[in-house]
Amino acid sequence: MSFLQLIASRRSSRIFGEGEIDSSKVTQLLRAALMSPTSRNLRSWHFVMVEQKEDLQKLADAKEQGSAFLADAALAIVVLGDSTMNDCWVEDGAIAAFAIQLQAEDLGLASCWVQIRGRYLSDGTKAADVVRGILDIPESMEVLCVIALGNKAQEKEPHDEESLKWENVHPDKF
Repeated sequence: MSFLQLIASRRSSRIFGEGEIDSSKVTQLLRAALMSPTSRNLRSWHFVMVEQKEDLQKLADAKEQGSAFLADAALAIVVLGDSTMNDCWVEDGAIAAFAIQLQAEDLGLASCWVQIRGRYLSDGTKAADVVRGILDIPESMEVLCVIALGNKAQEKEPHDEESLKWENVHPDKF
């Protein structure tokens, strides 16, 4: 599959098929994250793999909306950044998270990004603090997102050229 085919076929999936993810595939997902480029090659990201159903259910409740499907995932990878080490931790983490998602697509797995940074529960509790408490993440680590992963339950149509927003591209000046 070409890179453009991979990009076109990668779609967010919030419905997962049954079964665990083979350990060799998990290793490939993590390898993709660990090979992702970082600012000044500082590699200030960290990743927490979550496979325990009880913890996946708790993560599903970490924010008000957009995380419930984590309960049905086979695996979640929580993307963290050490903000004391690198002021580009958000960008570095985002690149790593997308590398995980591209690798998932290449392996025939479903994935979806769950935004945590800047999200809250209705009582004002930070979603990042909820995740930190569930997974014993130290205060020095910032929580960016959770990538939900599982076997595909459905095939989605790839993005098509006709839906591209070329009007958002501005040659030379806005």
